[in-house]
Amino acid sequence: MSVSLATTTSLVTRLRAAGCVFAEDEAELLLSTARTPDELDTMTRRRCAGEPLELVLGWAGFLGLRIAVSPGVFVPRRRTEFLAERAARLARPGSVVVDLCCGSGAVATTLAAAVPGLDLHAADIEPAAVRCARRNLGGAGRVYEGDLYAALPSALRGRIDVLVANTPYVPTSEIPLLPPEARDHEPLVTLDGGADGLDVQRRVAAGARSWLAPGGRLLVETSERQAVRSMAVFAGAGLIPRLVRDEERGAHVVIGTRPGRR
Repeated sequence: MSVSLATTTSLVTRLRAAGCVFAEDEAELLLSTARTPDELDTMTRRRCAGEPLELVLGWAGFLGLRIAVSPGVFVPRRRTEFLAERAARLARPGSVVVDLCCGSGAVATTLAAAVPGLDLHAADIEPAAVRCARRNLGGAGRVYEGDLYAALPSALRGRIDVLVANTPYVPTSEIPLLPPEARDHEPLVTLDGGADGLDVQRRVAAGARSWLAPGGRLLVETSERQAVRSMAVFAGAGLIPRLVRDEERGAHVVIGTRPGRR
């Protein structure tokens, strides 16, 4: 869609008035995505009303890929790229890899692109997320609907080499403090981690030993202030924990290894 300078200027002005800090960048993305003036106007109104830019565009950038997202699906964050990168370093062609709490399937999709030949699986409890992940993964992996391990085929038990789980970790009392884009437009189940933010992490860690292969690893994203407690959760579940961080992206990942060798 070709646009005039006046249209671009007007769009930037509307976005800036709505509080969009990076109005020029957002305008460029909207202009490159909209196919007609009417569609551009609809997208702009949605964005100015506070809907996340990624949901308005229909995709989120993640490690150089365009990950399809849709209303009712958690939008992948830039810090989670670090989780995907660390998982990719541990996977090899032929590895059994599972992405629990997969959301849009961003981590699984980037793993499929980074490491060919994976035996790749993903799961989420939200039907909208499952549909989105299947769209993103295509034939590169299988996506299941259900609550954590209950969604997985029993044949995977004791065979998983790399288990990634981007669990919700915001304490319940802090949900009202989140930016409106997240609080008002993403499912609560993808954000609320319980009283201390670690409820789902505990459930994932508790079941990990029986699903991981000997020497297999569980990777979970956490926050800086929760990292020590997350490591204690892993240790209590019989995993050997270590913490890795990326200061630039503000990312913290706990990696737990199941003792033993294959």
